[in-house]
Amino acid sequence: MRYVAAYLLASLGGKESPSSADIEKILSSVGIESDSEKLKKVISELNGKNIEALIAAGREKLASMPVGGAAVAAAPAAAASAAAASPAKEEKKPEKKEESESDDDDMGFGLFD
Repeated sequence: MRYVAAYLLASLGGKESPSSADIEKILSSVGIESDSEKLKKVISELNGKNIEALIAAGREKLASMPVGGAAVAAAPAAAASAAAASPAKEEKKPEKKEESESDDDDMGFGLFD
């Protein structure tokens, strides 16, 4: 994914068909070493193709995929009608969780890991 993102960045920068050196330069600017095999694969698949057309085709494919939105939207409505039909129960107050400073740490993950 990082190679595709670097290819797209190079394309946005004005390169019609970015070379491996262009992509390596982008990746090295954020401290990533590139794998030559993966880099060659991305360049061979995307070289000479219109990026805007590829993105549009990808959007069409994503639009046709079911994501389960109807089932998710129906579940809260069913739960609300079931709650209205049942006698009122005492609501439990959620316990307050003490926040620790370790929850806010980076945990060692980076954007391109």
